[in-house]
Amino acid sequence: MTEQMVQKDADELIDPVEQHSGYEETESRIGLWGHPLHAMTVAFPIALTFCTLGADGLYWWTGDEFWARAAVWAAGTSFLFGLGAAATGVAELLLVPGIRMRAPAWTHAVIAVLLLSLLATNWGYRLYGYQAAVLPYGILLSLFNVIVVMATGWHGGKLVFDYRLGTSKGS
Repeated sequence: MTEQMVQKDADELIDPVEQHSGYEETESRIGLWGHPLHAMTVAFPIALTFCTLGADGLYWWTGDEFWARAAVWAAGTSFLFGLGAAATGVAELLLVPGIRMRAPAWTHAVIAVLLLSLLATNWGYRLYGYQAAVLPYGILLSLFNVIVVMATGWHGGKLVFDYRLGTSKGS
């Protein structure tokens, strides 16, 4: 085949998903004054997941009970705020056809559900005996949670920056 024929064939390829009505509809429906709530609510569980690991590390380093107590609070709060972020994310996923049709949105959702279950596990593990829970399993679980939150954030960021999903087109 000549290069010109190969280019012609490539130009004729049609993505059936892109042909579906609603594919271009990607604007956030869950927001306040044009600001998507999901983007606003994910910051808290992300930050608190890192804080849990930090508090675990400081407890390991200093042996001060304060840091073990801070870690249990950070773990619990990251899970509870994660529920709020999950609620807004699921609402966007189900209500906006252009988001729902894209496979990367589902990848992000599945990893986020895994993260939410890990955050709950980390908190639950610490509730009864937070000092004993830190070493070795609590800090390892916190480290794993940080890795999973980074993977979730990577995929969420790709959805926003590469596909413009869940954003506002402006007026």
